[in-house]
Amino acid sequence: MLARTRVIDERPRVGTAAEANGLIEAVLETLGALSHLVGEETALVKAGRLGEAMEREPRKAELAGVYMKGVEQIKLNAVALARFVPEKIRRLKEAHLAFQGLIEINQTVLATARAVSETIVRDLAGEANRPMRAAGYGPAATVGAGVFARPNAGPLMVSKSL
Repeated sequence: MLARTRVIDERPRVGTAAEANGLIEAVLETLGALSHLVGEETALVKAGRLGEAMEREPRKAELAGVYMKGVEQIKLNAVALARFVPEKIRRLKEAHLAFQGLIEINQTVLATARAVSETIVRDLAGEANRPMRAAGYGPAATVGAGVFARPNAGPLMVSKSL
């Protein structure tokens, strides 16, 4: 993870090949750091270490914001970039496509974790609300019905790992 992200210059126009190269390199560097962070998050969620994965969220949001600013600058300077550094544009497109694949995997892992946790909570709620009365001798008879009956008195155990 990069200690400090290079800030993309806010000037909207690129006039030289060096400026074009610098803009593309800054965006690629940010995309690389963001990809690394998303990959770490995906691995942590797969391992069930959700707390550690959530700790990366502020940095991920920061990098995503910097990346989006860079993409906007690239759009504003598309003609100049295509003229000055067409090979870097191809490299950026390839990196962006790889990042999209990484995001799809990340979203699938997050959706799976969410579905699993929702199912666990739903099953626990249903189990906790199910009456726990012993059946008596008749079809509708219950033992212990009355003031002292405890319909939801059962042990409850929750595991923090997936």
